Amino acid sequence: MEPDLFTAAADERAEKDPSARPLAVRMRPRTLDDVVGQQHLLRPGAPLRRLVGEGGGGPAGPSSVILWGPPGTGKTTLAYVVSQATDKRFVELSAITAGVKEVRAVIDGARRSSGAFGKDTVLFLDEIHRFSKAQQDSLLPAVENRWVTLIAATTENPHFSVISPLLSRSLLLTLEPLTEDDLRGLLRRAVAEEQGLAGAVAVPDDTEEHLLRIAGGDARRALTALEAGAGAALAKGEAEITLSTLEEAVDRAAVRYDKDGDQHYDVASALIKSIRGSDVDAALHYLARMVEAGEDPRFIARRLMISASEDIGMADPTALPTAVAAAQAVAMIGFPEAAITLSHATIALALAPKSNAAVVAIGEAQADIRAGLAGPVPAHLRDSHYQGAKRLGHGAGYQYPHDLPGGIAAQQYAPDAVDGKRYYRPTGHGAEGRYAEVLERVRRRLGDGREPRG
Repeated sequence: MEPDLFTAAADERAEKDPSARPLAVRMRPRTLDDVVGQQHLLRPGAPLRRLVGEGGGGPAGPSSVILWGPPGTGKTTLAYVVSQATDKRFVELSAITAGVKEVRAVIDGARRSSGAFGKDTVLFLDEIHRFSKAQQDSLLPAVENRWVTLIAATTENPHFSVISPLLSRSLLLTLEPLTEDDLRGLLRRAVAEEQGLAGAVAVPDDTEEHLLRIAGGDARRALTALEAGAGAALAKGEAEITLSTLEEAVDRAAVRYDKDGDQHYDVASALIKSIRGSDVDAALHYLARMVEAGEDPRFIARRLMISASEDIGMADPTALPTAVAAAQAVAMIGFPEAAITLSHATIALALAPKSNAAVVAIGEAQADIRAGLAGPVPAHLRDSHYQGAKRLGHGAGYQYPHDLPGGIAAQQYAPDAVDGKRYYRPTGHGAEGRYAEVLERVRRRLGDGREPRG
């Protein structure tokens, strides 16, 4: 809301004593050029630059925008920059505490300001997804008639959480998670710059890496952890934030895990081998290590999909669909919620009956192909749909299984070189035990009494 006597006094105190404001607030950029990341939204002529008056006016005024992105990617920061850089009247509301009454008061104030002083209003509405449909409806006339220019922020998909009429009257801008390089630059600025820690403490490389892991792409979380670590170091009279001091300050141990080194592969290997060994608790331990170390959740999901076919296969045919569904969910939701989905899939795979028969089967078949055991396709199986195929004998003698009792035709399917080979040897584990019985009956029917070879 607009400042009153008390907020003005609080701002004055913050100017005199920087520590009265959190480090994340002190490090907020003053201009769009200072913003970390989101460069795809900050090109010349972009909507946010037009909001702060760059690019001139003309008949096309600035559009209302909806900022959608994960926590800590800069939604509130961008609104703050607009409030500092624009000559427009700036009002801030949170959908957590505001309602229709507050929205209407802002709109009435905007119309008065425009009529009396010719001053336009920018309304920043945080957490817009928390507004009901009726509350969002109350914004429509103001946005449509441009009584206010709306900047709305949300962490939830606006296509589901924002009403269509409001969405169609605004530009949807998607914020991307901050990269490690983005966060590293921000942390170093916070340590060195006057409005930050002003060089009061140093941050060794191992501490910086742990801060990046803690952050998980969230700038606010990174700066909060840095401030806690700096406070703990200064309280102990230390000149740098050691890893142990940071761990004590944030109550989160650093996981010794290099995403590009041996530990990456060792822990991933241990996860899969624990699943293969049906030790669900060990599997969850290694999963947690990967999650806490900031491993790419898509990498974990890919390993689980491989495990579902490699170690479970037909013993539980639902394992692969479970792993695939987990991978799709992880791609859509990301951390931190993706950890729950990965746990779900890991538990299901670890407790599933195991079979590597699918791995052995394709391995032996490939080995025979590499050894030259291929040979021509039997004539009765060859394509007979083109002109001249009949003259070549293609398709002659083929029996259509659907026309026969039981739907099985006792005819040769494999080339002569591998006829009678048995690549798939099902176990008796889980659902594969049932397939083993079915397969034996099918092979007898197909072979018509012939002895299998190989």
